[in-house]
Amino acid sequence: MAWTPPPARPGHPYHMHDAIYAQPGALRLVTRGQGELIEAAAARLKGLDRVLLSGIGTSWHAALVGELLFAHAGRLGHRARALHAFELEGYWPAPDARTGVVVVSHRGGQRSSRATLGNAKAGGGPSVAITGKGATGLDAADYVLRTVEQEASACHTASYTTALALLAALAAALGSSGDLRHEMEEIPDMLALLLGQESWEELAARFADRRRYWFVGGGPNTATALEAALKMSEANHATALGFNCEQFLHGPWAALEAEDVVFLIAPPGPSHERCLAVARVVREVGAPLVALAYEGDDAIAPLAAETIALPPVNELLSPILAVVPLQLFTYHLALLRRVNPDTMRADQPAHGRARAGLTL
Repeated sequence: MAWTPPPARPGHPYHMHDAIYAQPGALRLVTRGQGELIEAAAARLKGLDRVLLSGIGTSWHAALVGELLFAHAGRLGHRARALHAFELEGYWPAPDARTGVVVVSHRGGQRSSRATLGNAKAGGGPSVAITGKGATGLDAADYVLRTVEQEASACHTASYTTALALLAALAAALGSSGDLRHEMEEIPDMLALLLGQESWEELAARFADRRRYWFVGGGPNTATALEAALKMSEANHATALGFNCEQFLHGPWAALEAEDVVFLIAPPGPSHERCLAVARVVREVGAPLVALAYEGDDAIAPLAAETIALPPVNELLSPILAVVPLQLFTYHLALLRRVNPDTMRADQPAHGRARAGLTL
């Protein structure tokens, strides 16, 4: 399914805004009517030698979170592996009958994602597609799980968080984890509260004049950092970089300047200590830090110019919540930069020509 620019809205609220605020409701509904399919898919994947998760762009970031969900909550350990769809298609051995493949693609039209599914089918192993309603490109999968209706905005938001929710549901079924299922039921209400927690316009205005925007996280929130940087590029076209916390400390920090801003995703977990090291580096360089952390984090919060309080939740599920404030920051920065966040600049001549020449 190819994406075409939506009918232009003349101003706020753009389509991206609507999708962001629709996420609590979408998360409440995403598994409804799909429970038997999720259980059947999990039963096929459970006893395999390996399960590969694959995607591109935002869907690749979902696959990265899914890898840890499957490894831990799904109890697959090292049998779960995330591989970028382009790399899996072109550089890795084709899947065999003892390999399950989960392909994430909201529109289902990307060449590499379709090729990955085709290779999985040819290898004889079970295949699962996580894709949007109305998309037909991955219908050949043995199990097709649906996220939300096709988003009008090119900047996918609700399709990302609902894909994460379906991956979590699959992981819970794989590992027979009633605790994870129960925690997932609480996520929509947590997200609804988070959406009303801050003045997102003021946050964007406070950091609108930064030279570069850095996003840093660890564990499952490495994907959150990568996703936030991608959304910034797509929606407001600022220079944005996403890093794993340890990777940031191994060189990239040397390019940080006081004129930049760093967003640090740091809920409790194994990466928190290294996120604290990131915060100290940022403080010494003189750049402002925006921390996404638990309320009462007395280690990182004192180093931050702004703290966004994340609700207490299993770290494996925290990307569903942590990404949303960054979506909102991205959106409101687009308004301040006077650009349409929905079109990925397809409404501008040079970028429109570039987009028209791309085959995805």
